[in-house]
Amino acid sequence: MATPISQDGEAEVITARRTESLDAPHIIKLVEPWTEKLFGRVNIVNVIEKAVLAITLNNKNEEIMGHAAFLDFPNLPDIDSAKWEDWFNTKYAGGQVNSLNALFLHYFVAKKEYAMGCAQEIIRTAFNAVPDLHFLFLSVPVGQFPDPSLAQAFKPMEKREDGQSDSSVLFVCRRHDHVPVLHIRQAFVEDHDDLTPIFNRQSDMLHNTYGDYFLAELIEAQDADMHCLVAEVEKTSYGFMSISTDVNLDVLNQCFELVPFNGLRKPHPDDITQPPPTPPATPPTAPAEDEPEQESLGSKSASTAAIDEGATEGVNGEKSLGADAVAESSPKGSKHSSRAGSPAQEVKTDHRLSDAGSPSMVCELSDYEQNIKEAAETVEKSSPLSQPMTPKELVPPSQKRFVPTYHGAPNAFSIQLFCVAEQYEMRSCDFLVKAFSKFPDRDFCIVTVPHMVPEFPLIQNFVRVTPKCPSVLPQELYVFHRSGLLKNLRVRPACTSDLEAVEKLVTTIELKENILEDLKQFNAARRDIDGTEIQAYVAECLDQVVGVAVVRREEEIEYIRSHYNIEDFIYYNHHRREDHGHLHHFVLNPVFSHLTKHFFKEILRLAHKTCLHYPLYPPYTTKENLENHTLVSGLNALVPVRTRRQIVYPKEGLGINGPSERVLKEFPPYALNHVNRKLVLEPKVTVNARIVVVGASDVGLAYLETLVYCPHLRFNNITLISPHGLPGDLPPDQLRDQVLSNSHCFSQSDYAQMALRTWVNVVYGKMTAIDRTKKLVTVNGSAIVPYDHLVLCTGRQYQVPCPTGADVLNDTTNDQLPQSPHRRYQGPVPGNLFLVNDAYDGAVMLYRAESQLLKGNKKIVIYGHSMDAFTCLQALLKLGVCGSDLTLVEPPMADKVSCFNNPSVEGVVRARLSAAGVTMYGDSYLANWNDGEMEDGEDIATVAFTTSGAHLRLECQAFFCFFSKEVDKDAFTAINCACLVYDGRLVINASFHTNDVSVRAAGTLTKYQRKYHCEPWSHANFNSKEVGIALASEMLRLFDPTLEPQLEPPEEPLNLIPIYRSPNVRTAVLPGDLHYLDVSKPCLPTDLLVQMTQPDYGRELVTGQAGGGQDYFRLHVNHYKSVENITCLAKQPFPADNFLCLFGVHERTINNLLSRFDEGLVKDFYKYLMEPWALAIYHDRFADFRDEIRELLITSPKEGASTLEDLARQLVDEETGLTSEQRKELMLAYVSTGAKRAVETRLLNFMSYNHYHLPFYAKPGMV
Repeated sequence: MATPISQDGEAEVITARRTESLDAPHIIKLVEPWTEKLFGRVNIVNVIEKAVLAITLNNKNEEIMGHAAFLDFPNLPDIDSAKWEDWFNTKYAGGQVNSLNALFLHYFVAKKEYAMGCAQEIIRTAFNAVPDLHFLFLSVPVGQFPDPSLAQAFKPMEKREDGQSDSSVLFVCRRHDHVPVLHIRQAFVEDHDDLTPIFNRQSDMLHNTYGDYFLAELIEAQDADMHCLVAEVEKTSYGFMSISTDVNLDVLNQCFELVPFNGLRKPHPDDITQPPPTPPATPPTAPAEDEPEQESLGSKSASTAAIDEGATEGVNGEKSLGADAVAESSPKGSKHSSRAGSPAQEVKTDHRLSDAGSPSMVCELSDYEQNIKEAAETVEKSSPLSQPMTPKELVPPSQKRFVPTYHGAPNAFSIQLFCVAEQYEMRSCDFLVKAFSKFPDRDFCIVTVPHMVPEFPLIQNFVRVTPKCPSVLPQELYVFHRSGLLKNLRVRPACTSDLEAVEKLVTTIELKENILEDLKQFNAARRDIDGTEIQAYVAECLDQVVGVAVVRREEEIEYIRSHYNIEDFIYYNHHRREDHGHLHHFVLNPVFSHLTKHFFKEILRLAHKTCLHYPLYPPYTTKENLENHTLVSGLNALVPVRTRRQIVYPKEGLGINGPSERVLKEFPPYALNHVNRKLVLEPKVTVNARIVVVGASDVGLAYLETLVYCPHLRFNNITLISPHGLPGDLPPDQLRDQVLSNSHCFSQSDYAQMALRTWVNVVYGKMTAIDRTKKLVTVNGSAIVPYDHLVLCTGRQYQVPCPTGADVLNDTTNDQLPQSPHRRYQGPVPGNLFLVNDAYDGAVMLYRAESQLLKGNKKIVIYGHSMDAFTCLQALLKLGVCGSDLTLVEPPMADKVSCFNNPSVEGVVRARLSAAGVTMYGDSYLANWNDGEMEDGEDIATVAFTTSGAHLRLECQAFFCFFSKEVDKDAFTAINCACLVYDGRLVINASFHTNDVSVRAAGTLTKYQRKYHCEPWSHANFNSKEVGIALASEMLRLFDPTLEPQLEPPEEPLNLIPIYRSPNVRTAVLPGDLHYLDVSKPCLPTDLLVQMTQPDYGRELVTGQAGGGQDYFRLHVNHYKSVENITCLAKQPFPADNFLCLFGVHERTINNLLSRFDEGLVKDFYKYLMEPWALAIYHDRFADFRDEIRELLITSPKEGASTLEDLARQLVDEETGLTSEQRKELMLAYVSTGAKRAVETRLLNFMSYNHYHLPFYAKPGMV
């Protein structure tokens, strides 16, 4: 913030921010006659898009006062942006200038009377925002001179004597004239008076703990092992740093993955850094009967590696900046590791890919079919007390983690205390040069900070070390290597002589052969065999290669634009097709990891690109995709890009008018990561708070997705606890995906395109305890996961049913049950009882069914009345199970509403089951199995049920239970023992808080507090994805500096629960291969026939007949004439994604649906709604277009004038509605105010901008 003074002496408070493209119209208003003479005629939006640093100044009224755009090359048309350094060194005397410390001013405007002050503030902001920046250059055409506002800061650059004259003159602005480098010196006791106020302004903890003179005592206690430094400006101290060699390296090695840093010790001949050779595989042996089988615990993938962290010295003691650091960090063969402190506390973990140092494209996963087979066999052989519904984790048996042993001398010192005045905090890195000079024998500087402390400028140059799980230190560890002080990193095109150095750099990297092959191809031909352009670059320091990157031209940019929201980050039309690059490989020595974005900036400049795109494929991807990429070490510098929902086009009817093949072409799904010129100097806000999410439910996944897709935030410590990890890692399997019905929140491709495994650590297991005092979660009864914020999203699952114990021999009926059927089952679990709660359970079930139940006429009983019971029946029938061997037993429905809530659909489904030979019984409760004489380890042979009349006794070789979903027993025990309020379900308030401010919960696990008086309503009534997004939005207030902070739960004066408006969706494949879709508004369960009797129900529109020759399609249009319910039942798959878009749309938008239906023009909704006119409604941006139109109509055209909404509210009468005269009056106002013209303009803009998706619509000028 600054206060420039105008020429008239009037002061204006201004603040600086990053420029947005929407600022362009306001910037143009500031253009003066000298602007074009100085900078030429430019497109403002284009300059903003290409600038690496663009700054805008605002006053308190948000009025733009000034703007400047800086690029990393001069604005001279005859100078190649990739070769400006050669041009500069030829013409000007300034040997210290390079691409790291210099930027060029390409545009500047300011409000005339404040121009001088605005120029000074922009220059100061630029130097503060980029600590490595030391020179700002301004190129001025010969015969022109900078405006006085710039001339005060920019001075002519001294030319070489032999430099030739050219068409421009170069001016320079140096850092030391505006934001000088801090002078760092040894601290003296006399500095106490200057420093104490700075400490007290930032924290009073030290003052309260150690007294008034703690700082003087600390300074006075300096010795050879502890030094104190101060930053001095004009004989006043503004910063303080205390450094010491007293570091407990053993504790740090126990708590953090320090392998890349050689344990922070000097190399020693006796160091054991390589794991012992793996013994040859031996056939597994079954454990002895008296020896309990222990759960295998370990890591699913390599935990940390060299690319992100650390450097070491060579064995001979020589310092290495390149391959040695990488080579020592990820030993070959050490593919399985754990972050556990001891074997008793280990837990299987899947570390996020952004922390993985070894660039392997995917995690180390074994063959899935073998995993499923082993899990199924485990269930078969499990003890009676085991849980068959939760098979063992989807990970290979882990190996004991190798722990290196170090014997060398300590090689690190620590920062014990640090403080600096706010106005100088961006120069905090100036302390490091002096700090290393105090300990010339130490190569690492380390600092630990609490998790909840925001990342401050000093440690932005440090490398964050991945913590082990669990870590006894509740802090983050950051490391900086002495070589990071070097500022002469140079990026250049690779050449043949670099091959050996690159090979040494990538020695331990997975798929390193691909990097070397691409480098050889680049050196040989600069192109692939198919002609695709290749560009390879190396980063070197002190003539040593420390980084390599390989980029190809992005040939599928049309597909990327149409399938991913890259336009959240760029204006697509301002980037040429050849400006987009495809990143294949990126490796940078961790010593220089703080210069990752500079490496990307240089790649973009040298390659003449503006954007880079990098795909991350799921674990089951093809070998070809794996071989083309390696996992880049700079993943944290990229931003993840959200995928776009696609229109499902009719297979016939569009012809040549359809979208191009580049848009419709199908590729394996992948997650897209992106960087562009605007992002290379934009820092992310790092959040180290430990966020632990329990449960991979739809709510939990939506919550995680919202957090990780915040482009300006980087969450380092998000952990998911789930028995089977993240969904979506299994390869696609149509039959497996049909075992359960689907909420349509996420699909298999959605999981692949999100790639949450990139940003989320996964702990495989179940939460068994919560320690709220110590903020710890216990997993599987032993492993500990610490948290700062705990989010419970476990949902509810199908549980083992509890027999009522009724005496069926005496024909006990449902009215005479001795015990409730809803009790929790406490006895031994039969081995042939199946509980299917997710895709992995479904895969195990199908394997066992195929290997066992298809052999012979095995009788199978399905118990339940949920839709999952019907989908499971269909899956078994499709698998080949004979219908006569299947029996469906349905318990009474508590709310008297069936899962279909549509008599027509339900009747057809039951008819198809009967035709398949399936036996069905209704209103039956489980009385016992095996006649009540169940023994440990015994399978179910018979089951008995009570009804309202005679009892049932059925033969049973497999029992599938879909009776009711309840909170998992382990989760309930953990919640209850932690004294979280539980009233049938976990109690929360409207902002997701439990009675513990650090514990939040959402989803079907929860219910609202009784004070809201909304007992029937809970999150179970709403769309799970919307609930998860709302939960994340609430929590982002704690971390996002752009949002209003919320440190405590807000007060609730009205005690109202939030309203969620997204529809509830259920899709399924039902018996008879019937494809089913139901879309309905959030509501309490009410029988359809009862709903239709309400006077305000609206209308029901139906085409076809359930089970008839024409597929069934039902639309419910409410009394406001908006679509409120959609039900589809068809023999062939249909575009469900398209039809979902109809929810909430007015019938007039659907081409006057009601009038056409009444006139008999609509015979088949499937055909009608797939006609070309309807496809725009299915566009993913159509909802935004509707919101834009509504905003237009509720906004006053001019100050003081009434809006169309105000006029409509004045005219409308709820009893009589609008008369014809009132309609004419509204229409006249609609035309006369210009709203009609504005709506038409926006509609044409929508069609034009999205023409690549909607090419079949005519535009003005086409006809």
